[in-house]
Parts: sequence; structure tokens; C-alpha cells
Amino acid sequence: MSNLKIIQNDPWLVPYASAIQGRYEYAVAKERELTGGHRRTLSDFASGYLYFGLHKQPSGWVLREWAPNATDIYVIGDLNDWKEDEQYRLTAIGNGVFEGTFAEKAMMHGQLYKLIVKWNGGSGERIPAWCRRVVQDDRTKIFSAQVWNPTKPYVFKNRKFKPNTEQLMIYECHIGMATSQEKVGTYREFRTEVLPRVQKAGYNCIQIMAIQEHPYYGSFGYHVSSFFAASSRFGTPDELKELIDTAHGMGIAVIMDIVHSHAVKNEVEGLGRFDGTPYQYFHDGARREHPAWDSLCFNYGKNEVLHFLLSNCKFWMEEYHFDGFRFDGVTSMLYLSHGLGESFGGYGDYYNGNQDGDAICYLTLANELIHQINPNAITIAEEMSGMPGLASKMEDGGIGFDYRMAMGIPDLWIKYIKEYTDENWKPGHIYWELTNRRYDEKTISYAESHDQALVGDKTIIFRLIDADMYWHMQKGNTTYMVDRGIALHKMIRLITATTINGGYLNFMGNEFGHPEWIDFPREGNGWSYKYARRQWDLVDREDCLYKNLAAFDRDMVHLITSRTGFQDIMLYKYWDNSGDQVLAYGRDDLLFIFNFHPFNSYTDYGMLVSPGEYEMVLNTDSTQYGGFGLSDESVHHFTMPAEGYPDKGWIRLYIPSRSAFVLRRVKKGKK
Repeated sequence: MSNLKIIQNDPWLVPYASAIQGRYEYAVAKERELTGGHRRTLSDFASGYLYFGLHKQPSGWVLREWAPNATDIYVIGDLNDWKEDEQYRLTAIGNGVFEGTFAEKAMMHGQLYKLIVKWNGGSGERIPAWCRRVVQDDRTKIFSAQVWNPTKPYVFKNRKFKPNTEQLMIYECHIGMATSQEKVGTYREFRTEVLPRVQKAGYNCIQIMAIQEHPYYGSFGYHVSSFFAASSRFGTPDELKELIDTAHGMGIAVIMDIVHSHAVKNEVEGLGRFDGTPYQYFHDGARREHPAWDSLCFNYGKNEVLHFLLSNCKFWMEEYHFDGFRFDGVTSMLYLSHGLGESFGGYGDYYNGNQDGDAICYLTLANELIHQINPNAITIAEEMSGMPGLASKMEDGGIGFDYRMAMGIPDLWIKYIKEYTDENWKPGHIYWELTNRRYDEKTISYAESHDQALVGDKTIIFRLIDADMYWHMQKGNTTYMVDRGIALHKMIRLITATTINGGYLNFMGNEFGHPEWIDFPREGNGWSYKYARRQWDLVDREDCLYKNLAAFDRDMVHLITSRTGFQDIMLYKYWDNSGDQVLAYGRDDLLFIFNFHPFNSYTDYGMLVSPGEYEMVLNTDSTQYGGFGLSDESVHHFTMPAEGYPDKGWIRLYIPSRSAFVLRRVKKGKK
């Protein structure tokens, strides 16, 4: 039997021990190869961004690119009237690397440039693969590289920041749509207008989408063209650095939604055929194009590709001080089938020859590298198949992520809202689904992310209330649909957030029930920004229930973050009555009670809990949260002895329909 911990922890993995041992040994061997037998570190290897690309040196400028199929490379741009010039020709120096050195006066901050890459039988304009700054012309929509060398570069002030991973509360956000105006928002606006809202809401981490440059705004940043360039449509590199530094000063970690699972097919502004070949960075033949995403698939079996992607991870951490990454599309990377059409109904589905060993090796090394650079870094895998060991350490036989996204939870809520009548909501089943996970791997739980808000789908609040949101969200002017939706919105979030075993995620605006969907400007909507923004004015209005929902979310988040190590406190289910639709569970001295019944309120409802005296600390039905205020929140509740249950006591409670509350034991009772 293998000595790897994940196999020892899970006997069902024993039949697949050789496959798990094999992927571990492959990663170990690859790391040894890349580090020259450990003569240097993985971090040393992943420093390509310090060598490649455009750099200012005391003697002038140097530009290097890797293009093994190229015969000639020229720099063209503002610096030479966009014409080929021998003065700006790069020289082949071996191993497919081209280098050009230029006088200090040859290039100026802000100038635009590109490369002309030539190969046998063809040539084309290209943006350097390692370029750190790419801008788009407002009129022509053409992308160009830009010389970026400000006289006063931004200097970070908060250099000793450490993320709070004891109770990670993530605020998923998109810079461009974070403004209430019908336009593309900026890094500066986010820093001054949105970060204070995040801090007030109590979240201690922001996960920023769409940072890496991408040609099509409506792709949500998932079709990347320039991997080392922060999207210029939101502002400058220095403005992004100031945003991150300011967040750190507020105690907020910043992680990046990084896309290494595929790349845009574009050739001029992307990596599609950078040196004229289809296989420089990507697979050739049938594996080159992703069958579902209209994009290109990296060849993780090439050391040069590993160098590019690992250097990309290190770059964002060192240059911008990101605290980690949420890796997009991990399922697509793990399997040769990209997970398409796979059921993943049993362990054998993970080890049936469908694994992409090179991609798994890359992800393992990426996690090793990230934690080597910053031991406090955060890595999250967006993965839906349930691959065992994904969020376990490499030395234990895992792939090394800190967390995996609990992607089945939003599907659960959609299924309940769409398919079950209120009388058929089973809180015991909901609890089981929320807590059905690998005990040795941390997860990020969430009721909904940006995925559930995209056009063609609906947010939870919009599914619950629908058209009544347009007319009846004012206090005193609600309908049954609004009252029901407001109540369930809070209950869904409370049960999702308080059953975490790692962290919790919310998409920007959903905490206060942001109306409607997300739809980026496109031809089909007249290139409108109406739905690609956040209506912050709604949550600021005293007469609307959005403010009440935000208040509940804030207090719920505070309840969790105020308890050290909340995620690690053992969950214990005290009560589950599917007929009554009542559920109760505890974490140490906190008792969570839910009544999902649509119309039955219960008086003197008895259940067995840890004995003692309890006070109410959070109530979804409170008037301050848009509820009816049917409970007296000042009352303390005392348990009574329960014959035959020496470690339990009877507690009797009034539990209004469609409500939940949290009690805290302030004094232990006698057993």
C-alpha cells in the first residue's frame, strides 16, 4: 500500500494507488528536472518575466522573446513610424530566443509598438508574449503593446500583509462592472468607491475577475490574449497596484481569477501562431482547440510552456502583490476529455486513462511554487468532477490546492427553487448536500457566483421574486412573492455560509439581492452597458429592502469572522424533522435553527441540544433585515433535563415559518 496520506485516509482509493503514486512521482521528477536536481528552487526557474519581455536597463533597453520557428523579428511602432528598421531588428541568440538591445532614447514611456515575426513561408504582426502593458485604440479597436516606464512607479506601503485564512470570506468582483454608471469601471473607481463597501460588508478577501488582458470584454476575462498584462481598459498597472495595496491596508486579501486552462485563438494580439506554428504554446492536431470554448489548449508537456505559465504565477504575486489565485477551468485541465460528457459517478471515473498527466503535473507544481513564494498564499480550484486529492498537499499525494469550489451547492439551490414546491423543501437533505465533502479537503461554499447571474440564467433573488422586483421592493409595499423571496434569500445564505469547512464566496451585489442578470455589451443588446454594472444606489436607499438584505449579510459575515477558526469547529446535527421542515445544527456554542415550512409556525417546539442558557444573536425574521419581527429577541432560552440523554437537554422555542435564527450558549447547563 502506498505511503501517501490521501490513500491512507481513504481506503476507497487503494485500488487506484498506483495511478496516484504515479502522478506524485511524475511531479517530483519534473520538479527535479526543472530545478536542475534541486540546485535551484522552483521559484528561481519561474523567473522568466525578469528575462523575457521589454526591460529598462542602465545602458538602455533590452527586449527578448521565445519564437523557435521564427527567422526574423522586428520591432515596429511609434519609435520608427511603424516600419521595419534594421536598428530595431532582434538577433537570434540560441534555443529559439531572440534579443534586441536599444539605446535609452530609442524608446519612451507611453509609446506603442508591436513585433513583425517572420518565418519560412509567412510573417505577421504580433504583440510580445511576455508584454506587461497592452492597450486598445478606441477608434480602430486594434491592440498594441505599450512601453511602460513611469518616472514615479507605484511603491507598495503594506508589505507585511497576511490573508485571514481562518475564516475566508470572499467577495467575487469584476472591475469593469463595479460602477453604477453605464460604462467600463476603473481600478481607481473600484479602490475609492467599492473597497469601502467590501470592508463595511465584512468580507476579508476580494477575488478579481478579468485582470489578464483579453480582446473581448464580454468574455468575462476568460479568453486571455496577454497573460502578463493587466487589462488596460480598467486603468494603468500602477492604479491596480494601488488598489491591491489599499485593500491590504484595509485587511482585505486580493486573489486573482487566473486563466491557465486555455487561451484565446487570436493570432495578432494572442499566442495563437506567435512564431507561425500552431504548436509553440499549444497542442497540435485534434487536441489544439477546446471543443466547447472556441479557444486553444496549452501543451503542459513542454518545459517552455511550464516556464511561461509558472513564471506568470510568480509575476502576479511579485509585481502586483496578489495573495493567490482562483484557477479557472481546472476540470477541463485534468481530463483529456475536458470533463465533457463525463458522469464522474464513481472513483473509477477519475482513473480510467482519461487523466491529463501533464496538466495535473503543472497544477501540482504551480501550487508548490505559489506556496514557496508566499506560504500564506491562497489557491482555489474551480473544479466540478470531485477529483480526490485536489485540495491536498503534494507530499500527501494531492495536487496542492488550498481549497476547491463547492460547485454542486449553487446547482442544489437552483434545483430546489425551480423544481420543488415550498412544502417539499427537505432541510435534512439540504444539510447533507451542503456537508457532503471530503473531510480532509477544504472547500469554498457559495449559494451563487457570477455564473448564476449571467444572461440566460437568473440570480437567486430573481428566481424567487421575478417581476415583482421591479415594483414591490419598497418597504410597506411588498407582495407575497417579495416576502417569500426576502425570507428564503437570507435562509439560503445563512445555511450555506454557516456549514463551511473552508470559506464562503459571494458575487458582488448579490449580498443585497441585486436585480436582474449580467449582460455585457454586444451586438444583440445594442452594445449596451445597462446590465454590465452594479446599481449601488439601490442598497443605499432607506425605503428599499435591498438595504435590509445587505444588513443581514453584513451581520451574518460578522458572526462568522468574529469566531476564530469558525471553519474548523465541528458541525453537529441536533434535529432534523422533514415533516415539520425543521433543522437544527451546532458549532461549539452556536445553535442554528431553520424552519423552511411555508406557513407552519411552531410554538414551544422541542428539540434536544447541548444543555445550557441561550441568547439570540441573529434572526432572519428581524425587522431590521426586512422580516416580520415575530420573535422576542431579548428572551433567553433555558434547556430542561432530558431523561435518558445525559449530555442533552430539551429546549422549547417559537419558530416562525420560513425563518431561521442563531442562538449562542452563554452558560452551560448540567448534564
